[in-house]
Amino acid sequence: MKKKFRAAGQGLRDAFGHRSVQVQGLLGMAAVLAGFLLKLTAAEWTAVVLCIGLVLASELLNTCIEKLCDLYSTALDPRIRVIKDIAAGAVLTAAVTALVTAAIIAAAHIG
Repeated sequence: MKKKFRAAGQGLRDAFGHRSVQVQGLLGMAAVLAGFLLKLTAAEWTAVVLCIGLVLASELLNTCIEKLCDLYSTALDPRIRVIKDIAAGAVLTAAVTALVTAAIIAAAHIG
Protein backbone atom coordinates (compact mmCIF):
# COMPACT_ATOMS: atom_id res chain seq x y z
CA MET A 1 0.00 0.00 0.00
CA LYS A 2 2.86 2.34 0.83
CA LYS A 3 4.29 1.91 -2.69
CA LYS A 4 0.96 2.94 -4.23
CA PHE A 5 0.83 6.17 -2.23
CA ARG A 6 4.46 6.87 -3.09
CA ALA A 7 3.74 6.31 -6.80
CA ALA A 8 0.67 8.58 -6.62
CA GLY A 9 2.74 11.27 -4.92
CA GLN A 10 5.38 10.99 -7.62
CA GLY A 11 2.65 11.26 -10.24
CA LEU A 12 1.40 14.49 -8.66
CA ARG A 13 4.93 15.90 -8.57
CA ASP A 14 5.39 15.00 -12.24
CA ALA A 15 2.01 16.49 -13.17
CA PHE A 16 2.72 19.77 -11.38
CA GLY A 17 5.74 20.14 -13.64
CA HIS A 18 3.29 20.86 -16.47
CA ARG A 19 2.19 24.43 -17.05
CA SER A 20 -1.51 23.64 -17.45
CA VAL A 21 -1.61 21.80 -14.11
CA GLN A 22 0.29 24.65 -12.44
CA VAL A 23 -2.23 27.18 -13.76
CA GLN A 24 -5.17 25.14 -12.46
CA GLY A 25 -3.40 24.80 -9.10
CA LEU A 26 -2.90 28.56 -8.88
CA LEU A 27 -6.53 29.18 -9.77
CA GLY A 28 -7.54 26.72 -7.05
CA MET A 29 -5.43 28.60 -4.51
CA ALA A 30 -7.03 31.87 -5.65
CA ALA A 31 -10.45 30.31 -5.06
CA VAL A 32 -9.42 29.31 -1.53
CA LEU A 33 -8.16 32.84 -0.82
CA ALA A 34 -11.42 34.30 -2.14
CA GLY A 35 -13.32 31.86 0.06
CA PHE A 36 -11.53 33.11 3.17
CA LEU A 37 -12.18 36.71 2.18
CA LEU A 38 -15.88 36.02 1.61
CA LYS A 39 -16.16 33.96 4.82
CA LEU A 40 -17.85 31.02 3.12
CA THR A 41 -20.22 28.70 4.93
CA ALA A 42 -19.42 25.00 5.33
CA ALA A 43 -21.72 24.12 2.43
CA GLU A 44 -20.07 26.74 0.21
CA TRP A 45 -16.61 25.46 1.13
CA THR A 46 -17.75 21.97 0.22
CA ALA A 47 -18.79 23.19 -3.23
CA VAL A 48 -15.51 25.07 -3.71
CA VAL A 49 -13.36 22.12 -2.65
CA LEU A 50 -15.32 19.75 -4.90
CA CYS A 51 -14.91 22.13 -7.85
CA ILE A 52 -11.18 22.49 -7.26
CA GLY A 53 -10.82 18.72 -7.06
CA LEU A 54 -12.92 18.24 -10.20
CA VAL A 55 -10.87 20.70 -12.23
CA LEU A 56 -7.50 19.39 -11.00
CA ALA A 57 -8.48 15.75 -11.52
CA SER A 58 -9.71 16.60 -15.03
CA GLU A 59 -6.47 18.40 -15.81
CA LEU A 60 -4.39 15.48 -14.48
CA LEU A 61 -6.32 13.03 -16.68
CA ASN A 62 -6.02 15.37 -19.67
CA THR A 63 -2.27 15.59 -19.17
CA CYS A 64 -2.08 11.81 -18.90
CA ILE A 65 -4.09 11.34 -22.10
CA GLU A 66 -1.86 13.81 -23.93
CA LYS A 67 1.26 11.95 -22.74
CA LEU A 68 -0.20 8.60 -23.84
CA CYS A 69 -1.10 9.99 -27.25
CA ASP A 70 2.38 11.45 -27.67
CA LEU A 71 3.88 8.10 -26.67
CA TYR A 72 1.85 6.44 -29.43
CA SER A 73 2.76 9.00 -32.09
CA THR A 74 4.04 12.56 -32.31
CA ALA A 75 3.04 12.81 -35.98
CA LEU A 76 -0.02 14.81 -36.92
CA ASP A 77 -2.89 12.34 -36.76
CA PRO A 78 -6.52 13.49 -36.91
CA ARG A 79 -7.57 10.61 -34.63
CA ILE A 80 -5.14 11.72 -31.93
CA ARG A 81 -6.26 15.34 -32.35
CA VAL A 82 -9.85 14.28 -31.66
CA ILE A 83 -8.78 12.34 -28.56
CA LYS A 84 -6.79 15.30 -27.22
CA ASP A 85 -9.59 17.75 -28.04
CA ILE A 86 -12.16 15.64 -26.19
CA ALA A 87 -9.89 15.43 -23.14
CA ALA A 88 -9.38 19.21 -23.25
CA GLY A 89 -13.14 19.60 -23.54
CA ALA A 90 -13.53 17.65 -20.30
CA VAL A 91 -11.24 20.13 -18.56
CA LEU A 92 -13.16 23.04 -20.04
CA THR A 93 -16.44 21.54 -18.82
CA ALA A 94 -15.05 21.16 -15.30
CA ALA A 95 -13.61 24.69 -15.34
CA VAL A 96 -16.86 26.27 -16.53
CA THR A 97 -18.77 24.33 -13.87
CA ALA A 98 -16.36 25.65 -11.24
CA LEU A 99 -16.66 29.19 -12.58
CA VAL A 100 -20.47 29.11 -12.51
CA THR A 101 -20.38 27.69 -8.97
CA ALA A 102 -17.98 30.46 -7.91
CA ALA A 103 -20.22 33.11 -9.49
CA ILE A 104 -23.28 31.81 -7.65
CA ILE A 105 -21.45 31.76 -4.31
CA ALA A 106 -19.85 35.18 -4.86
CA ALA A 107 -23.19 36.73 -5.88
CA ALA A 108 -24.73 35.54 -2.62
CA HIS A 109 -21.97 37.28 -0.62
CA ILE A 110 -21.58 40.42 -2.69
CA GLY A 111 -25.19 41.10 -3.64
